[in-house]
Amino acid sequence: MLTMVDTQQADEQAAGGPATANAAQKRADKQAARLAKQIRAFASSHGGSAEGQLAHIGRGRTRIALVGANGEWGNLVADSYGAAEKAAEQAGLTLQDDFDGELAGKVRTGPYEWSRMAGLQLGGPANP
Repeated sequence: MLTMVDTQQADEQAAGGPATANAAQKRADKQAARLAKQIRAFASSHGGSAEGQLAHIGRGRTRIALVGANGEWGNLVADSYGAAEKAAEQAGLTLQDDFDGELAGKVRTGPYEWSRMAGLQLGGPANP
């Protein structure tokens, strides 16, 4: 019978050991700090604040969708959901559960986005 300690050691060995786990955690922490800095810069240059939403996008990655106070929007990508959550927390980002309703209503789009959304149907620029 395996105890909790035995199970933890077996999990660490399967994952490459504690040194590998520590290195992965350090990378995630470093990425979270970098993303938090980018989130703060986005908020600062787009009305002083921002809201966001986290979404899994595949292969373990997470999209951080950002909407500034002025309606401008952007995306960042984190290597893990945990790193994205930590970055949002460090940056003081208000997170929404979904990117619809109130949050989507704050997004401001311009002529470029409208022409790209309609694309060929309305005579907008063709996709390269």
